[in-house]
Order: sequence, then structure tokens, then C-alpha cells
Amino acid sequence: MSSNGNGKEGSAVPAKSKSSWSSFIKSIASFNGDLASMTAPAFILSTTSLVEFSSYWTEHPGVFVAPASEPDPQKRCMLVLKWFLSTLKQQYASRSEKLGSEKKPLNPFLGELFLGKWEDEAGVTRLVSEQVSHHPPVTAYCIWNEKAGIKLQGYNAQKASFSRTINVKQIGHAILHIDQYNEDYLISLPSLHIEGLITGSPFVELDGASYIQSSTGYTAKIDYSGRGWVSGKSNTFSASIYPEDDKKNPIYTADGQWNNTFTIKDAKTKAVVETYDPAITKVTPLTVAPIEDQDDFESRRAWKKVADAIVKGDMDTTSYEKSIIENRQRAMRKQEKEEGREWERRFFSRTEEYAVFKNLAAKIGEAVNDNLTNGVWIFDAEKASAAEPPFHADVTPPVYEEVNATNGAPAAAT
Repeated sequence: MSSNGNGKEGSAVPAKSKSSWSSFIKSIASFNGDLASMTAPAFILSTTSLVEFSSYWTEHPGVFVAPASEPDPQKRCMLVLKWFLSTLKQQYASRSEKLGSEKKPLNPFLGELFLGKWEDEAGVTRLVSEQVSHHPPVTAYCIWNEKAGIKLQGYNAQKASFSRTINVKQIGHAILHIDQYNEDYLISLPSLHIEGLITGSPFVELDGASYIQSSTGYTAKIDYSGRGWVSGKSNTFSASIYPEDDKKNPIYTADGQWNNTFTIKDAKTKAVVETYDPAITKVTPLTVAPIEDQDDFESRRAWKKVADAIVKGDMDTTSYEKSIIENRQRAMRKQEKEEGREWERRFFSRTEEYAVFKNLAAKIGEAVNDNLTNGVWIFDAEKASAAEPPFHADVTPPVYEEVNATNGAPAAAT
């Protein structure tokens, strides 16, 4: 994944879009706010809503559930790291590889839903994703496999700024829970920036560092270095797993490209213990309900007319259909304000209790930043169990008892 190489301004932009791309580049020079609020030229628009991006966590269900069957806590942490690294290609590179460049996703409306499941040898892995806030935009999600006893839940927002390129700080976190071992892994989110803007062929590059902190006392740190000095390749990273109080003595190390092959080694012997190659790792397709069977708030049904118009290149219809959705949302917010109430989320709720996050976050210096995400969001099993068809049967995961990271004792669910 790279820019088209010659670096010439607008070299990858369709001829008919040159002027709009030039105006877009000039407009983002003073941009500072929510990435979703940017108005982009038509050829860079995606037909997919940002609420669907939660599915990128689990396009390899077998890798997702693998830690649940590993009895050794050090190896479990290593397998969680492997799974996390395996998701990065799908989350940040798959679109530019398939479409030629990164596209601007549709900005989800409050209450927008995306529901689906993966079915393969790992069993049934289910996804519920909901837009829980519009200002600021926040997406919450819950992904679980009941057979393996593993569940991921989290939420995220983005804060974007411009300094030679678009820089995006991801706000929020995810927590992976393994039922059999009653343990949790706090996952922080990497920062990113957009490369290839000048050429008109944008793609994502990760930067800085992110962490995975386990309740069993192990920390994984991932450093993203972009085009490495040694390898000269984009999307490079290095990572290590170490006891939380002994960073200088890693147990495992990992390096490679997060959008390509990487290896995990025993830090002492240097022996390769895991190799991951996306080219030979099966991607399980996500199954979603036919559009005609979806709820009006489900993403693909709600945006179908907009997506169809984008595919046709009909930007007048695109704008018209988008305005219908946006005006409906404004009317709903106005009515709620007049009635003194707030929109009721269908599957997620704010919480004031997040002991697991606090305990694990303190070990890696992660802040909750709830003022930037309109609260701390958790999957609400009670709401899900009360949901009307077609939701009820498929979107109520088992309630796992989470672990108190301080002393290993069961704690209240977060």
C-alpha cells in the first residue's frame, strides 16, 4: 500500500475532479475537528458507513478465538497480540488495496446500527455495532463467540487535525474478555495519519504506540514506524510482551508489516513461535440480513439510496438522499430537546462503573477521555434481551463475570 510513487500533485485524481480535489486540499489546510464532518470530492466518497468498521476486528474468527483455548497465560497474551496485529490490515489497509485509495466513509447518524455474524469452524461469532453519539461521533460495538467464551466490547471516536497531512487521534478503547480464565485485556487504539493526499491517492499510516494490558500481569507494546529506516517498507512495526513491572526483560517480540507478514519470536531464544501471513489466512465473510429484512436504522438499508447514487457517480442524488437522512435526524433531535429527553440507544448505555478499565489503564497511562466520547459506553445485555425482533434472538451475548485486575477476584461487570 503506497502512493503512486511520482509524488506529483493530483497525479491520481480523475481529470474531471482536478478542481474539486485542489479545493479540498486547500480546505483541509485549516481543518481541525471531526474527520466525518469534512466535505470531500465525489470520487473519494465511500459507500460504507463508519459504523461498519467495527467488523474489521473479527474477519479472522479463528485467530480471534484462539487465545481462549490456550492454558498458558504468557502464550494467551501472545495470541491476543497476534490477533490484534492481524486486524490492522483489515482496519487500515484493506480499503485502499481494494479501491485504489482510502475513501471517506459515510458519517453515521445517531442510532445507526450494523449487525452481522461470521460462521465457520470457530463457531458463530456475532457483531452488534451502534452509533451512540453524533456530536462527537462515537461508535460502540460488541463482538462475541459463545462457543469459545470470548467477548470484545469497546467504542471509539476520532479527533483530526491538519499539519502537512491529516492526523487522526483515536479516542476510546476495547476490552477483550476470556470467560474460561476470567481475564481481561485492555486495548488502546493507535494514532494514524493520511499519506498520499497531494497525489490524490490517500492511504493510512499508523504512528506512535499502542498497548495491550492483561489482567494477568503482562503488557504488550506496539510501536508503529511507518517507512522504516532499515526495511524501507511502509506499515512497519515492532512489538514486545513483557511482565508489567519488568519492561527490560521481554518474553516475546514481534516485527514486520501490519498489512503484510509478521513474525513473533521467543525473546530469549530468538526462535520463531508464530508467523502470520494475511495472504494465506482465511478471511471469513460477514453475513448480514438481506436489506429488505433489515430495520430502518440498520446501516445498509438506511444508506442504500445514497450508496447507489455514489456508485453511479450521481452526486445530485447523493446530496439529495443524504439531506433527507440529515434533516430527519435534525427533526428528531429538535423534538427530543423540546420534550426534555435524550435519544435512547438500543444496545449500549453509558456507565459510571468501569473498574476493569481503571485498573488496567493505570498500568499503561491510558486516560478514559469520557468528555471526548460523550461518556463511557458498554453493551447493555438487559436492553438487548428486551429488543424487538429481528434483534432479540441474535444479539444477546452471555453475561461474563469480569475480573478485578488488582487482585484477580471477580468484579462487577464493566
